Amino acid sequence: MAGQVDGKIALVTGGGSGIGRATSLALAREGAKVMVSDIVEMGGVETVQLIQNAGGEASFVKTDVAQDADVQAMVKHTVTTYGRLDCAFNNAGIEGAFAKTEKYTKEEWDRVIAINLTGVWLCLKYEIDHMLQQGGGAIVNTASAAGLVGMRGGPAYVAAKHGVVGLTKTAALEYAKANIRVNAVCPGIIKTPMFERGVEGKPQLVDPLSAVSPTGRLGKPEEIAAAVVWLCSDAASFVTGHPMSIDGGIVAA
Repeated sequence: MAGQVDGKIALVTGGGSGIGRATSLALAREGAKVMVSDIVEMGGVETVQLIQNAGGEASFVKTDVAQDADVQAMVKHTVTTYGRLDCAFNNAGIEGAFAKTEKYTKEEWDRVIAINLTGVWLCLKYEIDHMLQQGGGAIVNTASAAGLVGMRGGPAYVAAKHGVVGLTKTAALEYAKANIRVNAVCPGIIKTPMFERGVEGKPQLVDPLSAVSPTGRLGKPEEIAAAVVWLCSDAASFVTGHPMSIDGGIVAA
């Protein structure tokens, strides 16, 4: 039986760990050839090796998504390597510092916005440019539950993720008739390296954070990956401009 994205060429940013790695593996398992991108070479190469060990096809390209030239080169390298770009998962991001709005530094604000928001826009810019030439494609951006509701102590992160949701809707409207679908996933609290950094040395936080979700547990990277694969697949052909909550019910409360 053919996979959900059988024969497609996929690009994943932030593919070296967490949600990006899980999605890269899922896309490959469902039949795509995957270009794994990350700023951390070791993690990206490890993801490629995991895909290859499982019988899939993947390559790695090192990219800083906050740099215009890097993103342009990433898309060009994908097309040069595999001949086209059918689906992209713009997932690279950071949590940034945690502080109230009046305590947040300009330096940290600029860093979070550059990676989490400008980085997504740059990816969209160059991915869409190519997809227009080839006649279509599917793009999924990583927003967050914090892109739909507020979160104390994370002004830059929340602003960036709200921006990603807005960018997603705008691009979806602009390119719907060009056969380019643009959606976003909005994860809740997921057990990733980012989460582990946040609770390092503070094991007492794990249970309260798990309880934030009405399900009473943390999400798994694979649960986000499954949604991304579906959004990239032809089964989601009438879905565009949608910020999909995958958060165990957090934003429903």
